[in-house]
Amino acid sequence: MHIRGDHAELVVGGRLDVRSAADARTVLHSALDDGVGDLILDLTELDSWDATGLGVIMGAHRRAGRAGRRLVLRGVPPQMQRLLVATRLHRILAIEGGIAADCLPRV
Repeated sequence: MHIRGDHAELVVGGRLDVRSAADARTVLHSALDDGVGDLILDLTELDSWDATGLGVIMGAHRRAGRAGRRLVLRGVPPQMQRLLVATRLHRILAIEGGIAADCLPRV
């Protein structure tokens, strides 16, 4: 996993999983604590995440709220959009551009 950026926008690449969770958490918390306004989390380079990685995202979301900021996900890959829909987290997290129609459940 790699993360680059600053307190306003971070690009996450590789795998966000149990092995990289602690490092990712540290970087996200630092960015949230040091900045103001929205923190954009660009996931276009992210290959995969597991439950631990998703937990890191949710923890950052909560920390952003407590800091008066908002965590905004950008470029969420389709397979990860489907997971957000399945867990209903797409209703809680701010996702730039929303969820693709083919990832939403059919009514």
